[in-house]
Amino acid sequence: MPERTFPDGFLWGTATAAHQIEGGNVNNDWWAFEHDPSSGCVDLSGDACDSYHRYGEDVALVADLGLDVYRFSLEWSRIEPAEGQYSRAALEHYRRVAGACRERGVVPMVTFHHFTHPRWLADMGTWEAPGAAERFARFCEVAIGQLGDVIGFACTLNEPNVVATMGWRHGLFPPRVRDRDRRARVNDVLVDAHRRAVEAIRSGPGDVPVGLTLSMTDWQLEPGGEDWLERLRHPSEDVFLDATGGDDFVGVQTYTRARVGPEGTLRPAEGVGVTQMGYEFWPAALEGTVRRAWERTGGVPVFVTENGVGIDDDTRRIEYVSGALAGLHRCIADGIDVRGYVYWSLLDNFEWVLGYGPTFGLVEVDRTTFERRPKPSATWFGQVARDNGC
Repeated sequence: MPERTFPDGFLWGTATAAHQIEGGNVNNDWWAFEHDPSSGCVDLSGDACDSYHRYGEDVALVADLGLDVYRFSLEWSRIEPAEGQYSRAALEHYRRVAGACRERGVVPMVTFHHFTHPRWLADMGTWEAPGAAERFARFCEVAIGQLGDVIGFACTLNEPNVVATMGWRHGLFPPRVRDRDRRARVNDVLVDAHRRAVEAIRSGPGDVPVGLTLSMTDWQLEPGGEDWLERLRHPSEDVFLDATGGDDFVGVQTYTRARVGPEGTLRPAEGVGVTQMGYEFWPAALEGTVRRAWERTGGVPVFVTENGVGIDDDTRRIEYVSGALAGLHRCIADGIDVRGYVYWSLLDNFEWVLGYGPTFGLVEVDRTTFERRPKPSATWFGQVARDNGC
């Protein structure tokens, strides 16, 4: 029997994103960015995991593990390759992915935007383009019109705080801007885009629970760091948490903590392990962020839509997830409404500027043949889902 049992109806799942697994997304800004020699990207996405064609294998893996939910994203540039021109074939493709989930008893959780933008929008200024929020809402309205009756959950924007911070503050993602004021304006547009998207998705068909997903860090205050904490946390998290009123859930996505002192964020603490991403191996971070999301939003239900670890030692992946789930169980015991836990990610995939180096997946993918090979952590996590506890 599990030491910790989760509530009846608690959902277990795993996640992917279109550009990271599909391959051949030539019409978006990330494909262009990767091919710029000055971008700093260490790999090209290329064929990725060839999941555009092998999605049936991926869904079968999710189902065979005994998981309830498969979170995947729509590639906007496939569905709307030119402004106002919608591809019936692309929409039917994603309908088939959702249908494959339903056939295997898996609930499709669909993310409408996961980091990438059509080139036509990027050429106009991306989220600084006039009417960008309205354009995104129009895309959501078209997509939900074709998918609303087959999907189970809708995520409007994946980590809009990362889009804004990495793209407009630190210049590490497209469009490579480093400007605090422009980041703040993009934050406002993304909030507007989320609210418009919620309305569009709720227009149906279907009655789909909808929310956004947010990258959250377990910010830990060190003496003298009070001013820095507010400067870091408010524009990167709070402006989006404050925009979730009336949503069906808020998606919490957490990987590590950050200690904040009088000079800002501190380096990893001595004696604490570091992941392939360069941040601390800190499974307890999830508990802290779930508690904060619940408190800041005034009780919007929480869905852990990403949590995981990029590491080459699979036994430590099990250690990480087990520790994170222990903290999540404490949150639920204290009355926080947590609806489910989705591990990032199903597959070892394209990890943006870091390419194929970081391995977050429950399943290894052969870079030549695309063969999927489940890791021991996949079997372990599947048993957690079947037992509804660990």
